[in-house]
Amino acid sequence: MKNFTFHVPTDIRFGKGQVEVLPSELEKLGRKILLVYGGGSIKRTGLYSTVMDLLQDFEMYELPGIEPNPKLSSVREGVRICKEKGIEVILAVGGGSCIDAAKHISCGAYYDGDPWDLMLDRSKMTQALPVVDVLTICATGSEMNSGAVITNEETNEKLEINGPILYPRLSICDPQYLYTLPESQTAAGTADIISHVFEQYFQPNDGAYITDRLSEAVLKTCFKYGPIAMSEPDNYEARSNLMWASTVGLNHLLTVGKGGAWSVHPIEHELSAYYDLTHGAGLAILTPAWMRYVLCDKTVKRFAMYAENVWRIQTANPYDAANAAIDRTEDFFKVLGLPGRLSEVGIGPERFEEMASEAVRTSGISDRSYFPLEKEDIVRIFERCA
Repeated sequence: MKNFTFHVPTDIRFGKGQVEVLPSELEKLGRKILLVYGGGSIKRTGLYSTVMDLLQDFEMYELPGIEPNPKLSSVREGVRICKEKGIEVILAVGGGSCIDAAKHISCGAYYDGDPWDLMLDRSKMTQALPVVDVLTICATGSEMNSGAVITNEETNEKLEINGPILYPRLSICDPQYLYTLPESQTAAGTADIISHVFEQYFQPNDGAYITDRLSEAVLKTCFKYGPIAMSEPDNYEARSNLMWASTVGLNHLLTVGKGGAWSVHPIEHELSAYYDLTHGAGLAILTPAWMRYVLCDKTVKRFAMYAENVWRIQTANPYDAANAAIDRTEDFFKVLGLPGRLSEVGIGPERFEEMASEAVRTSGISDRSYFPLEKEDIVRIFERCA
């Protein structure tokens, strides 16, 4: 195993009714609150009223309308409000997009220049307002990590900001808030969790045995409970297991002793930056194609391990096992109703070369990923998904 540091300071309150702790916990952090949320679903479900009733003694300001792929323009508006109103705490109520926007706003509030500067030079990120969240979608794991992904709609760039000051102070994780999710969000969220685990599982270091076994457990949880949550939206067992899988999937536990650049995410970030595609849907399209493209003598052993330990596929030929597991993975995404081709979401080949160049430029995919890919490789993967 590689050396690692594991320190996650987020206070997780998991389970039914945990939102009740908001007033007492926020009181410790400040009284001027910026409430960050998305398109209005929290109002339709009644969660908005619950939060506002609980916090009626606080000074509340609002930033609604955070996009599924959170945009720089929303971050800029949040920073403006924080500076103008003297905000002390940011409360994100929603999914990973809201939490990511809140994180970027939190450090932008202490920066005199444009918040995008912090994405390009993390050394400029020196302070951050405390972030608290009430999670309503399980997908990104942003509730217990220090990263945030933001899209600059002016330049078609989708980049990550990351640093220890961005960990949420408190995350409320009540699986009941997932009951009202549309099927498409449940499906895309499950695909996102799976992809996060794949990115950490398919790495060149084979010595982190315990980390790999934990990753396989999270994958099996998603494969078991994803379809159940789709068919039984109010199944608490399914929702709670998926919600915790999302958190564990990207709170750094599954990367300890391993490490390395990611493979599919940087490619998908270009799709969602240019076309505003739902992130999980893009990952479902790209992942099987990436798997088939990188399957070779160098990688087949790990793919065969994935086949045996996750799908219980046992065969003497490791390539047969690997290909069967990739087929199972692709079939699973189809069961969830996710798209399998770029043409299904209206994406043609016009920008394949441009997006491939950007994926290489903005990530370590060409030199630090599991199977290094150059621009030409990524174009071929796009073409296989067309």
